[in-house]
Amino acid sequence: MLYDLWFQGISYSGTMLADSSEEKPISSPLTPVLALDSGKAEDQKAVSKPATVQAVLKGIKQSPKKVNLVAALVRGMRVEDALLQLQVTVKRASKTVYQVIHSARANATHNHGLDPDRLLVAEAFLGKGRFIKRVSYHSKGRHGIKVRPECRLTVVVRETTPEEEAHIAKLKVNNFRKLTKREKRLVPHKLIEIEPVWGRKSRNHDPKASAA
Repeated sequence: MLYDLWFQGISYSGTMLADSSEEKPISSPLTPVLALDSGKAEDQKAVSKPATVQAVLKGIKQSPKKVNLVAALVRGMRVEDALLQLQVTVKRASKTVYQVIHSARANATHNHGLDPDRLLVAEAFLGKGRFIKRVSYHSKGRHGIKVRPECRLTVVVRETTPEEEAHIAKLKVNNFRKLTKREKRLVPHKLIEIEPVWGRKSRNHDPKASAA
């Protein structure tokens, strides 16, 4: 077949390579362009960190409204603070949200090389899944329909910027002003007073002085 092409005067890759002065054929334009700083193949691989990393859990056998109560609690928190908050949250969905956030942190750290200490829960939203309908048997031969809801949870994490890190460090030091709702999520752990604020007695109340 190559002889027929040569006899007809049609050039092919072998003749083009023989006629040209280069020893290597022309690379395809679809091949990725490598870095030109170093000659090593390991160093030439382009490494780019993504802005956000997500983890999705489908088929959660709970209503999206109930899971969203827990997801809204940790939305906007740092990942470390969110995991600590979920460990003490008395909700059935807290275990599910904990697993998804832990999986998102593992994806960001292991797959994309992000810093686990600087991760922030950027988004945590619910989606509606299958709503399976079943027969609910009642008394006196009657029946109804019961629904078994399902949902899916998506958690998106990202690294905090140096400006945000400086702002968080400033919030931990300066406690002279009231924090906003977003700032409270960044600095959630504070000293909790043991004495309730609704106590009838004042804090400076002295029982000996009242007895005298």
